[in-house]
Amino acid sequence: MTSAAPSPQSGAAASGRTLTTLAGNRQRLDGGAMFGNAPKALWQRWMAADEQNRILLGCRALLVREGERNILVETGIGAFFDPAMKERYGVEENGHALLDRLAELGLSDADIDVVLLTHLHFDHAGGLLAPWSEGQPPRLLFPKARFITGQRQWQRARSPHARDRASYLPELLDLLEASGRLELLADGAASDTLGPDWRFHVSDGHTPGQLLPEVDMPSGPVVFAGDLIPGAPWVHLPITMGYDRFPEGLIEEKTALLEDLLARNGRIVFTHDPEVALGRVSRDGKGRFGLSESSGEVTDLAH
Repeated sequence: MTSAAPSPQSGAAASGRTLTTLAGNRQRLDGGAMFGNAPKALWQRWMAADEQNRILLGCRALLVREGERNILVETGIGAFFDPAMKERYGVEENGHALLDRLAELGLSDADIDVVLLTHLHFDHAGGLLAPWSEGQPPRLLFPKARFITGQRQWQRARSPHARDRASYLPELLDLLEASGRLELLADGAASDTLGPDWRFHVSDGHTPGQLLPEVDMPSGPVVFAGDLIPGAPWVHLPITMGYDRFPEGLIEEKTALLEDLLARNGRIVFTHDPEVALGRVSRDGKGRFGLSESSGEVTDLAH
C-alpha cells in the first residue's frame, strides 16, 4: 500500500471540517461471496443470512464539509438498475436513497462540489446515475461536481479483466469522461481539486488503484476504507471477500493501514456495514485488531 503525505497545514483544515455519514441504497448479496473462505459457521455470528444465503449490506457515503465546499466520498449503488437487475442484485429501496439523505440535510446533488470515488465498481459509483426510467438513457447526476478517482482504477475500468468486467458500467465511464470534470490521480499524488490537505492510501488487493481518502480531524485521522475493509467484521485480518483479486496482498495492505491508524488513534468509515458506520481502531491483548468504539450514522461530526 502506498500513500501521499499530508500537508503541514492539515491540522488547520481539520478544525473547519465536519463529517456526516449517509446511508444509501442497501442490497443483499451472497454471504459466502462476501466472506471469502471463512465458513458460514463463523460469519453468520456477525451477519444473519436470509433463505437465499444473502446478507444485508449498506452502501454508505461520507459527506465532508469544509468551508463552503461539500465533498462526497462515494455514491453507493443508487437506483440505476432496471427492475430485473434490481431484483438480481438484491437492491432494497425503490428510490435513490442517497439523494433522499442529502435532501434531509437541505442539499441536492447540485450542491455537491466534489465526488471522490474509491473505485468504479457499480455498488460504489452507480449512485452517480439518475434513477432508472423506462426508455430513458443513463444520465449523470451532480452537475457541478468534479469527479476524482485513481488513474490505475480508471485504466482497469476501461480495460477490465474477465473476472470483474461485470462490476463496471461502460455508460457511466463514458459520461464521466464526457463531463470534462474528471480528475485521475496517480499513486502518491495530491489532488489539484482537493488540495494538499487530503491524503490518499492506495490499495490493490480488491481492485487495482483503489483510493482510500484520509480526512484529518482534531481527535485523529478518519479513513474511508472502501472495499479494503468493507465493514466491522473485516477488521479481523484473515477475513477477506471472494470478490478480492489478491486476498493475501489485501491482508498485507489491511495490516499496514490498521497499524498506521492504531498508532495515530485513527478511525474508519465502513461503506458496506449496515449497522456500524464509524469505528476507532484498537488491538486486544492477543494482538488482534478490533474497534474500541463504534457508532451508527454520524451527523456533523467535528472532532
